[in-house]
Amino acid sequence: MKTSYLTTKSICIPKSNLPKVVVIGAGFAGINFIKKLKEKPVQIILIDQHNYHQFQPLLYQVAISGLEPDSIVSPIRKLFKSCKNMIYRMAKVDFIDTENNKIHTNIGSVNYDYLVIATGSSTNFYGSKNIEKYSIGLKNINDAINIRSWMLQNLEKAVNGCNMVEKDALTKFVVVGGGPAGVEMAGALAEFKKYLLKNDYPEIERSSMKIYLIQFDNRILPAMSEKASNHALKVLQKLGIEVLLNTKVTDYDGKTVKTSTIDKDLTINANSLIWTAGVKGNSIKGINENAIVAGNRIKVNEFNQIDNLKNVFAIGDVASMVSTENPKGHPMVAQVAIQQGHTLAENIVSKIKTNHFKNPFKYNDKGSMATIGKKDAVADLNSTFLDGKIGWMLWSLIHLISITGFKNKITVSFNWMLKYFSYEKANQLIIRKYKREN
Repeated sequence: MKTSYLTTKSICIPKSNLPKVVVIGAGFAGINFIKKLKEKPVQIILIDQHNYHQFQPLLYQVAISGLEPDSIVSPIRKLFKSCKNMIYRMAKVDFIDTENNKIHTNIGSVNYDYLVIATGSSTNFYGSKNIEKYSIGLKNINDAINIRSWMLQNLEKAVNGCNMVEKDALTKFVVVGGGPAGVEMAGALAEFKKYLLKNDYPEIERSSMKIYLIQFDNRILPAMSEKASNHALKVLQKLGIEVLLNTKVTDYDGKTVKTSTIDKDLTINANSLIWTAGVKGNSIKGINENAIVAGNRIKVNEFNQIDNLKNVFAIGDVASMVSTENPKGHPMVAQVAIQQGHTLAENIVSKIKTNHFKNPFKYNDKGSMATIGKKDAVADLNSTFLDGKIGWMLWSLIHLISITGFKNKITVSFNWMLKYFSYEKANQLIIRKYKREN
């Protein structure tokens, strides 16, 4: 153990004779695990470096000024104000001491009887230092705010500039990754171009704003059906987006996107690159290296238990439940995180009462969805496929139900109603300027 991680100071926690369950992370997995333990005979201690839970599926709407940031975040203390057996501390976890059942944070240490790691995932740049340095991912609320500021700052510079080469680069937007996040981000940019660019930036010709969606695979939305992929591709192309399939981004220096295909190498002069091409688990120091598998995820068994650790568990994106049926583990999506949170809560209660786990985790795949611009979405629901307005209405309804907080539901539904009947969005404000590294 590295002594630099050891802390002699303890986090101030009320004394209790109940089993102490420490949860690291307030994402979908963590909050759903805690909700299931409300009023159960345990003391829950939630540790997160932020004091809010964010609804990640709508980050792209914040990035495009479709929603304000506070519409998709919920304060942790408000979220659990009626959960009397939960204590929250804002802290960053540095190290887990599994031998002594203790975690060390930047504000002190805390002991646990059961530890649940629900730290989620972050953007995976696959080792490219330049792409990591000069692009922005889309994994948290800060990313979304930075993208919004970056986009608007570039458009303001394009209005003021006289150099045509620079103006051209400032009005080009490259989105890398053809999964739901990339498709939704590209579609939202196209909406901005189609409905708002002329009104807000009349000095910029609509034809000069170009949007690229680059996908390494041979189709976008590869995890969905071919029907979904084909429909999404048609809609994106109709919106004027240049979709480059079978294309790999090899480098980006802040000005030039270098790409490679089977036939030739291409370059795109663009000042903005949004990276949605992959994620990796946020594992924590102290977990045995043998338990860390592909994608920086923590290997767990069917009870979300980490190998050789009886009282330490991982759930959500950071957990990899590898089996014959799932050689790569479950997909890193919200539904897996939510269901694992529920199942583990039941199992820990059962373990405390009977010394046995109740049920192994079984993922109930309810399908997948992606929205593509205004009033259009695709949805794969088991044997049913929906697209167009019906798909968009279902997508909107499910996301609205899933958003945490009554106020947020009202705010988002009002914004969507306004968007449905008009082309108005939230104000294009640069509240916090974004400065890229040089």
